[in-house]
Amino acid sequence: MNVPNQITISRILLIPVFMIFLLIPFTWGDVHLFGANIPIHHLIAAIIFIIAASTDWLDGYYARKYNLVTNMGKFLDPLADKLLVTAAFISLVGLGLFPAWAAIIILSREFAVTGLRLVASGEGNVIAASIWGKWKTVSQIIAASAVMLHNMIFEWLSIPFASIMIYVAVFLTILSGVDYFIKNKHVLIK
Repeated sequence: MNVPNQITISRILLIPVFMIFLLIPFTWGDVHLFGANIPIHHLIAAIIFIIAASTDWLDGYYARKYNLVTNMGKFLDPLADKLLVTAAFISLVGLGLFPAWAAIIILSREFAVTGLRLVASGEGNVIAASIWGKWKTVSQIIAASAVMLHNMIFEWLSIPFASIMIYVAVFLTILSGVDYFIKNKHVLIK
């Protein structure tokens, strides 16, 4: 197994670790940072989540730079992304920190585009990630991180950054989903 695939698998393996820190209410207390009271276990979960999310860029960069793109990587990389984002949003909804309606829209789009990719794959076509899909992923990671960090820094500035990022993530999620379906409607219309 090559290095990019090992990095991708490490992202998948970090998901349960991140979830343990996010969901188990350790009695370590809170930390007061930049106007926000953050349970220490949420801060640790956010750091693990951000590290895991950053491996998405790292594995892709390494695979392209050293010409190590494989079918296994093409399968594992988007799967790891979906698992990480799904785990974050469902966990945050369960904690009452993230609106369920936003998670439903985001996860519905993920399933729909995955289905589209499966249909295209069955016909021998590969649907590459679009620029909107990449921005969607970045916005989702920022939104989840800001929520986990209890709007840190921005709370101090009285800016509802986490809430704004939820709306940005939902908007870009819908936009990228529509973009995928418009550009690939030929896959479904046969």
